[in-house]
Amino acid sequence: MKNILSALWGEYLKARRSKMPLLTALGFAFVPLMGGFFMIVLKDPEMARRLGMVSAKAQIVAGNADWQTYLGILSQGTAIGGIVLFGIIASWVFGREYSDHTLKDLLALPTTRSEIVLAKFFLVALWSAALVVLVYLLGLAIGSLIRLPVASTEIFWQSSITLAVVAALMILLVTPIAFVASAGHGYLPPMGFAIFAVFFAQVIAAAGWGEYFPWSVPALRSGMAGPEYDNLGFVSYALVVAASIVGMVATFVWWEWADQVY
Repeated sequence: MKNILSALWGEYLKARRSKMPLLTALGFAFVPLMGGFFMIVLKDPEMARRLGMVSAKAQIVAGNADWQTYLGILSQGTAIGGIVLFGIIASWVFGREYSDHTLKDLLALPTTRSEIVLAKFFLVALWSAALVVLVYLLGLAIGSLIRLPVASTEIFWQSSITLAVVAALMILLVTPIAFVASAGHGYLPPMGFAIFAVFFAQVIAAAGWGEYFPWSVPALRSGMAGPEYDNLGFVSYALVVAASIVGMVATFVWWEWADQVY
C-alpha cells in the first residue's frame, strides 16, 4: 500500500507540474458554458428570433429553459466529451513515459510495475472525477446566474444521479485507451482510438444497437435517446464493465512485458 501511495504521489507531481490539468479543465468547462448559452437563447424569444438557426439548434438540442434540461445537457456533454477528454488524460498519463523516454527509468524503480500501473489508473480516475465535479459546480453557478426557474429537489437528485452514473461509465471506459497508449508508445494511437470510439458510438446508436456497444451506453444513459433508455438492461452495463476489465488486464500485462517490447 505504501508503494502504491508513493507511486500515486509521483504521478500527481508529474500532472501538477504540467499544463494538462488546466487545459482539460478549460476544455470540459465548455459543456456548462454551452448549456448556459442554450438556456439564455430559449429564455429570450427576441434573441432567439435574431439568432435564427442558433435558436432552432437550441430547441432541438435543449428543449426548455429549466434545470432538468440544463442538467441533462451536462450529462450529455459528459457522455460525449468524456470519451475525448478522459481519453486525453489516459493518453497523457500512460503515453508520456514513451514520448519523454522515461519508461526505462520508471521500470528500474523498486516499485513493482503493477503498482505503477495501478497508480496511473487511480490518477486518471481521480482526475476525471474532479473534472466532472468541476463541471457540475460550474453548471450550478451558471444556472443560478441566468436565473433558471426553481426546480424540485427530486429533479436535482435524479439529474445528479444520472450525471454521476454517466461519469462512472465513462471513467470505466478509459482503460482500453490506456492500453492503446501503452502499446502504441505515445499519444497519437490512443487519441485516434478515442475519436473512432466517438464516431462508432454515434453511428451504432443511430442504427439502434447502441445498448450493445460500450461507448454508446453512457450517451444513451444520459437521456439523449429518450426516457426509454433511462433504465438500460444488465447487458449494457455488463458490456461496459467487461470492456473496462479487458482494457485494464491488457494494460497490466503489457507493462509487465514493457522492457521486452520497448
